[in-house]
Amino acid sequence: MECYFDNSATTKPTEAVVNAMVEVLTKDYGNPSSLHALGDAASKKLEASRASLAKAFGCQPEEVYFTSGGTESNNISIMGAAHALRRRGNKIVTTSIEHPSVLECMDCLKEEGFEVIKLPVDENGLISEDDLNKNIDDKTILVSIMYVNNEVGSVQPIKSARDAIKRANSPALLHVDAVQAFGKLPCKVNALGVDLMSISSHKIHGPKGQGVLFVRKGVRLSKYVLGGGQENGIRSGTHGMPGIVGIGTAVSELGDIEENAKRVSILKAKLLDELKTEENLSINSKGDFPYILNISLLGVPAEVLRNFLSECGIYVSTGSACSKGHRSYVLTSMGLDPKVIDSAIRISFSRFNTEEEVLYLASCLKRANKSLRKVK
Repeated sequence: MECYFDNSATTKPTEAVVNAMVEVLTKDYGNPSSLHALGDAASKKLEASRASLAKAFGCQPEEVYFTSGGTESNNISIMGAAHALRRRGNKIVTTSIEHPSVLECMDCLKEEGFEVIKLPVDENGLISEDDLNKNIDDKTILVSIMYVNNEVGSVQPIKSARDAIKRANSPALLHVDAVQAFGKLPCKVNALGVDLMSISSHKIHGPKGQGVLFVRKGVRLSKYVLGGGQENGIRSGTHGMPGIVGIGTAVSELGDIEENAKRVSILKAKLLDELKTEENLSINSKGDFPYILNISLLGVPAEVLRNFLSECGIYVSTGSACSKGHRSYVLTSMGLDPKVIDSAIRISFSRFNTEEEVLYLASCLKRANKSLRKVK
């Protein structure tokens, strides 16, 4: 039996997504910038996908920009905003558990002379509202916070960040990395109060290599990808139409987000119930976000457990797919014991997982707990 529980790393594209992409590759293959019938057909599909994203965001189509993925969306937002607003201040506030595509931007900006504040998190992976209020001031030009953490599923108080910016009368833009949240939590930009928001196609059963960036009307970003002026100059380059049509199709298939979350919550609760009597089990993610569960079988190295499960046909991750084997800085920031961290795996669900798969996963974890744990 094959069970895929690594959906925070990537998801399987749906049949409708694949078919829509094949059609663009084989039939409507024109360049949307070309002034002929094939170009016009491609342009209409481009704008249909843009409209689909705008509806999902609750924004205007002209506020939706296509990129190559969540990493590029984060880079454009952070570097573009910091350099555009530098004359108004040099302070940037983020958190200690952001995605590397955010943290490495912050390191670069720090080298350029920006003051970068990385807010700590508690044992649940959450920043505090007090820290937001203490650190956001009239010199702050950018606040960048991940909506849902990719390793433990902690859901950050985005609205509190917006309130802190207003309270301080700060010129700061609010950027949110919503890569793990989009399609799973409400991501209406006006309700969240965000100025910039990044998402990625391959987290919602669309293709890899496709991202989207929301840029609120009136927000100015310095431009780094220069060329033909596509995407209003924010991200020049010939449009990758298969990916753009793919994400537009994936968004149209999301269905009822709340109902999906309820069903996945039941699956997650079922797994935890099956494991509740297991010894040496640590539950590392404490929040209510249903799609991510981080656990440790103490005494079983994470890589050993991952490989054991893979041999069973079950696919999970040892932390983030971007961590490249290093000890998780997210779990370290949460203050977890190194023994817990070294045994941690991430189980991440999608709306397509089933109870049968969850029961099989539970049975394999129980077997692993008996046969793999080091005797001390």
